[in-house]
Amino acid sequence: MSTTMKTDTPSPEPEIADSHDLIRVHGARENNLKNVSVQIPKRRLTVFTGVSGSGKSSLVFDTIAAESQRMINETYSTFVQGFMPTLARPDVDLLDGLTTAIIVDQERMGVNARSTVGTATDANSLLRILFSRLGQPHIGSPQAFSFNVASISGAGAVSIERGGQTVKERRSFSITGGMCARCEGRGSVTDIDLTALYDDTKSLNGGALTIPGYSMDGWFGRIFNGCGFFDPDIPIKDFTERELDDLLRKEPTKIKVEGINLTYEGLIPKIQKSMLSKDVDSLQRHIRTFVERAVTFTVCPDCEGTRLSAGARSSKINEINIADACAMQISDLAEWAGGLADPSVAPLLESLQHLLTSFVEIGLGYLSLDRPSGTLSGGESQRTKMIRHLGSSLTDVTYVFDEPTIGLHPHDIQRMNTLLLQLRDKGNTVLVVEHKPEMIAIADHVVDLGPGAGTDGGDIVFEGTLAGLRSSDTLTGRHLDDRAAVKTSVRRPAGILQVRGANAHNLHNVDVDIPLGVLTVLTGVAGSGKSSLIQGSVTGRDGVVSIDQGAIKGSRRSNPATYTGMLEPIRKAFAKANGVKPALFSSNSEGACANCNGAGVIYTDLGVMAGVAIPCEVCEGKRFEASVLEYHLAGRDISEVLAMSVTEAREFFGTGQARTPAAHAILGRLAEVGLGYLSLGQQLPTLSGGERQRLKLATHMAEKGEVYVLDEPTAGLHLADVENLLGLLDRLVDSGKSVIVIEHHQAVMAHADWIIDLGPGAGHDGGRIVFEGTPADLVAARSSLTGEYLAAYVGAVPSTPATAG
Repeated sequence: MSTTMKTDTPSPEPEIADSHDLIRVHGARENNLKNVSVQIPKRRLTVFTGVSGSGKSSLVFDTIAAESQRMINETYSTFVQGFMPTLARPDVDLLDGLTTAIIVDQERMGVNARSTVGTATDANSLLRILFSRLGQPHIGSPQAFSFNVASISGAGAVSIERGGQTVKERRSFSITGGMCARCEGRGSVTDIDLTALYDDTKSLNGGALTIPGYSMDGWFGRIFNGCGFFDPDIPIKDFTERELDDLLRKEPTKIKVEGINLTYEGLIPKIQKSMLSKDVDSLQRHIRTFVERAVTFTVCPDCEGTRLSAGARSSKINEINIADACAMQISDLAEWAGGLADPSVAPLLESLQHLLTSFVEIGLGYLSLDRPSGTLSGGESQRTKMIRHLGSSLTDVTYVFDEPTIGLHPHDIQRMNTLLLQLRDKGNTVLVVEHKPEMIAIADHVVDLGPGAGTDGGDIVFEGTLAGLRSSDTLTGRHLDDRAAVKTSVRRPAGILQVRGANAHNLHNVDVDIPLGVLTVLTGVAGSGKSSLIQGSVTGRDGVVSIDQGAIKGSRRSNPATYTGMLEPIRKAFAKANGVKPALFSSNSEGACANCNGAGVIYTDLGVMAGVAIPCEVCEGKRFEASVLEYHLAGRDISEVLAMSVTEAREFFGTGQARTPAAHAILGRLAEVGLGYLSLGQQLPTLSGGERQRLKLATHMAEKGEVYVLDEPTAGLHLADVENLLGLLDRLVDSGKSVIVIEHHQAVMAHADWIIDLGPGAGHDGGRIVFEGTPADLVAARSSLTGEYLAAYVGAVPSTPATAG
């Protein structure tokens, strides 16, 4: 007897739930966006293009992704929201069709000196559990292998309520941690040069302290004068041994000064907590300069830089301890973990293997887990954040990427493209802010913003397919197929900069002569040793000006005028013209509006809800006292000057009564790097990544040096901006400077006078010079991955061997 299964005939009408295939944005006005409306297809890969500062990040991150995150946060209880960042609703009329957004940005990972690649990705957590289960000899729980947990023990009497009576019992406890006691899990010990902290010929009240921020005018002066541990009016060299120890090393001690309870702490422990507990690269420039001058970091002799105690290092699996595992190149560690087979920890091994394999797949197999996370480049940080999303079973998620090709060789870009397409093909929406043609080429949908930057941008100038973009008359469309030609003639070097026996990180005793007086480009796949060669052997020499990828530091009160130092001569010019103090023309000093303290807005904190910032009614957002705005320079007040664009201000300070050569020179450098449209008073946090990169470049151009080192200066730059950058590099070289550029962009390679290519691979497969010569020679030789991709970029015809005849 047979049975037949009957099914209902599907309805021809589509379900309403299946009709939500678009993310709709209507009336977006965040930052420089001009009432933008756009529809973005879901489950597709959409690339947002446009010149730096055109509004791409404002639309993608500050509007779409920000609103998605804000709405997700609102699903939590108010108690939980109290521990989360508060997000304001973006300035937009309508956002519809949003899905959960996962943001993978360029922000550097970790400012904590204890943060490593392993701790940031949970790889260390899995390894600690593995060694606590399989390591021999067995030394304890997973925390026994953690360099963030100290071994402590204690004993004493405790009071317990039992049967209505209070009973005292003696209890003891102990915690076995993996922290090295000598360096407290940092891997290095510090030696502080006392002469950099104070001038011992002076008294404290006489200005002996030379530590940034330590002034006797404020709370430090009150504490030092009222503590009673020493006389602040005698020279430090006349202190007794006890007084000097109290000044330098005294542990936190409660004191009372002028009826106020305060805490006194010696200079050294205070500096260690406020400065040395953070990643040095994350510190403000003047503090970093002080730390580099005053503090010497040496490898801890007890743990040999592993951060771990002897006990943690004694437990091994197959002759490998956890320090050895973390020091391995991740590709090697994945191979080692793959060789372990123990049914009792099978799920753990599977998770660890997947995590390590993801590192290799994403092109980070050359890293090690003990690499401090603060030393990762922006591109490496972004790819490390991607790892936890690879292999995820989540679908219908919106992934948002900010220039994922930064720091990637053209060979690595192909791999990144594959990963993004895999995320899309799982049914996710992928939004990418990008400039590279190789990544724009894989887009299902393109949104081009412009037509210019800053106030000249903020509009949608094209929306559609890649083919449509090519045929459009937008700046991106016109430059999309640009190809720089290899130089037919190159400059001749004026000398050489010798590097001998370079062995930092993965370098294999590299000997190389870097030509001077020309444009030299260092190339190679990510992790091949380019930055190691420059930072270990070139940066730090006399006459070398280094411009790295580090983010510029600044708060909402910072702007291009304050960051570049331009505001100082401007204030002095106003003061001289009006016969008053320069401090009056600072919104952070005497001239600040008393109602808003120079912020220009009144901020109201609403607890778990987003705070509200309302323009100050007294100064109307101008940030200065009304009396200050009565002082003029060539008919303009200080608020009007700060509202000027760089181009307008350059003309204003160039001639006539307002002529200020110091400010005019800085404005000239800003215009030279293509920032003529920026206003002098624009808040630094509102600048795009490319704008910040060029702002930093303009600032460093003022430094006196003969050799300029630039680390990926094309990061965040549009194709049209790259042309301007090449012109700037040429002008630097033609003025007699030597320029060394670490770069992956083929246009910069083709424009070089000399190329040094490192490789052939990454990690221990790199660290060697695989080519030295002109770009034309590299194209002709095609002896490396760089040569192959550069040849393809310039359209060189592959050479074919002659046939015998």
